[in-house]
Amino acid sequence: MIVDYSVVINKLPYLLQGAAVTFYISVLSLILGLVCGILLALMRDAKNPVLSKFAFVYIWIFRGTPLLVQLFILYFGLPSLGMSLSSFQAAVLGLGLNTAAYVAEIIRSGIQAVDPGQREAAKALGMSWGLEMRRIVAPQAAKICLLPMVNQFVATLKNSSIVSLVTVAELMRVGDQIIATSFNAFSVYTSIALMYLIMTSAFMVLSNVLKRKLV
Repeated sequence: MIVDYSVVINKLPYLLQGAAVTFYISVLSLILGLVCGILLALMRDAKNPVLSKFAFVYIWIFRGTPLLVQLFILYFGLPSLGMSLSSFQAAVLGLGLNTAAYVAEIIRSGIQAVDPGQREAAKALGMSWGLEMRRIVAPQAAKICLLPMVNQFVATLKNSSIVSLVTVAELMRVGDQIIATSFNAFSVYTSIALMYLIMTSAFMVLSNVLKRKLV
């Protein structure tokens, strides 16, 4: 077994470039997942049975199938239907849509955790559904959802390593390319693990800052 971190040092610019791509994909996926997740959670909470059922089926499918299969459908499967996505587009869309299903359940749980009596009181005061959500439900649900949401965002960042299988030149794929020429798997993979740890730790620090502001 070869353990030589000089290889990592020499290839550090490429690894950092791959880490930047990983972070960029993760941030875009998180934004997409958050926006779609909020919409899905509101649809699940809506009185309209069509919207509620659509959101349920969406969440059921994306939580019940592997992310890797979803990425393969988007990147390798859609061309069979005449729709082609670049590897980057498939990565962001796949990660984002998958994250949305989990975010939706987190937000829905936060909404349901709000005291039903407060929602009934809001209706009694004549508040519309939108006003009730904005003034009564959202501020309380945000505090409840914060930590689970951060955990989901960290999971999305780690899951981004899977997009290397659809040829995205992110951190894992760059590492694999370095290993293919240096045969130094241990040094490269442990360095990659450290880079992921740094990025996920940044999310955790940010969550602590947000938590202090919300409490």
